[in-house]
Amino acid sequence: MQRIDTHHHLIPPDYRKALQRAGIDEAGGRALPDWSPEGLLQAMADLDVGTAILSVSTPGTTFLPAAADAAALAGDLNDYTAQLVASHPDRFGFFATVPMPHVDAAVAESVRALDELHADGVVLLANSAGVYLGQDGQDELFAALDARSAVVFIHPADLPGPVVPGVAPFAADFLLDTTRAAYLLVRNGIRRRYPNIRFLLSHAGGFVPYASHRMAVAIMADTGASPADCLDDFAGFYFDTALSSSAAALPSLLAFARPGHVTFGSDWPFAPLAAGKLFAAGLENYADDSVRQAIERTNALALFPRLGSVQPMRQPVVQRMRHSASRRVLRAVSRMISSS
Repeated sequence: MQRIDTHHHLIPPDYRKALQRAGIDEAGGRALPDWSPEGLLQAMADLDVGTAILSVSTPGTTFLPAAADAAALAGDLNDYTAQLVASHPDRFGFFATVPMPHVDAAVAESVRALDELHADGVVLLANSAGVYLGQDGQDELFAALDARSAVVFIHPADLPGPVVPGVAPFAADFLLDTTRAAYLLVRNGIRRRYPNIRFLLSHAGGFVPYASHRMAVAIMADTGASPADCLDDFAGFYFDTALSSSAAALPSLLAFARPGHVTFGSDWPFAPLAAGKLFAAGLENYADDSVRQAIERTNALALFPRLGSVQPMRQPVVQRMRHSASRRVLRAVSRMISSS
């Protein structure tokens, strides 16, 4: 049974152009990697991935300060990815891009993507232009997501502060960014007020499994909350294994997370294929067969039950897309899948 990859990115051609117009050519301290339909399918084959849940990585739409511009770009990205998924729903899923920190626009696009485009969830950056997930003023968004029992994939972004020379943001800052968001979601009671949301943390949750007891004590001192309740909230997150299936990280994660709450992640193409293979091999070295199979497939099937019933499509379903570049990519993906 092939893997279901819940942390797999795409860089649509028009999105790359938008970033270039804004003078952005890197993310997390690394140059934007190449992305193509050929590379997408080759990476899936090399990593033994049968289905990839696609998402747009940082900076998302945060480089566009106007709410209308950010919402328009998010809509284009979601339309593009929805068409790709519709062409082969057995091979692809997607987390919809949401134009945070603009809450009203984020609610509208989340509802459209989940209700009309049938997204598998939404991706929210841990911080969007310095506004952290879990801060005050976001209840309308969480209420809409809770009403739909949505899966929310939390992905880190650059920290809202200067980069430290010699410290690549993707190497350390990203882990702190995810941890800050998780802390606020627990500290501010969001995990308990919106229990139907399934929050999936990138990169084994950053520092969450390892600092959870310390953070629970800090929240108790700050708010009076029960440390046991805080620990239960932290353990109730879902976690992916992207860049994290190591001898140090994986056993700690498995000891901390609830059973069934760990899914496979590759972080391609931002993580080079060699790194993806290295950490995928870690699952075989540091998890027994039943746990590994759950991480690689069955835990994701519980999160995304449609993947257990969808049948492979022999003929691609190609619908009209907004941009000619999007149509070309979709046709290329469809041809390659149909011929494989």
